Amino acid sequence: MTYGQPPVEYAAPAAPPAVFVPPPPPGPGVHPPFPAPPVEGRGRRIGLGFGIGGGIVALVCAGGLAAVIGLGVAMTGAFNEQAHVVVGKYLDAVRAGDYDKAYGQLCQEAKDRESLAEFRERVAREERFTAYRIGDLDLVSGEVPVDLTYSGGDVEHTEAQLGQNTSTGAFEVCSLGE
Repeated sequence: MTYGQPPVEYAAPAAPPAVFVPPPPPGPGVHPPFPAPPVEGRGRRIGLGFGIGGGIVALVCAGGLAAVIGLGVAMTGAFNEQAHVVVGKYLDAVRAGDYDKAYGQLCQEAKDRESLAEFRERVAREERFTAYRIGDLDLVSGEVPVDLTYSGGDVEHTEAQLGQNTSTGAFEVCSLGE
């Protein structure tokens, strides 16, 4: 090292100046950064989805309607059967002259209107029938049509009014032809 001379500085070679290179122009096969959702067939898929959904809803509703109709038919048949049994037991007891048993088939309302002795007296005065035919229960009015056939061949068309026992839910005869 020599004294008296200025120090020599060594500098790194300078970097070449930065050159801006533009990106390549978009061309076939180039994807945009955020792709747009597909539009072809969208209406068809939505329509198909609504159609399938509507079909499923229609099937479920039709099945429910069929179940309700089936339940209604089955219950009507059960009510008719119960009404036939109750009215048949009452008419069999009256025809046989077993007025105590017939009185037992009456609803509480009828028993409150007429005592057993009054019932026996009234029914014993009536003309005796030899046969009967029971029709179908009218669920709205609670009446059952009955055709009573008498020994002379006359047929009387009458109605048996039914009530329902509040504790058991079973049908009971409340009146016959009144």
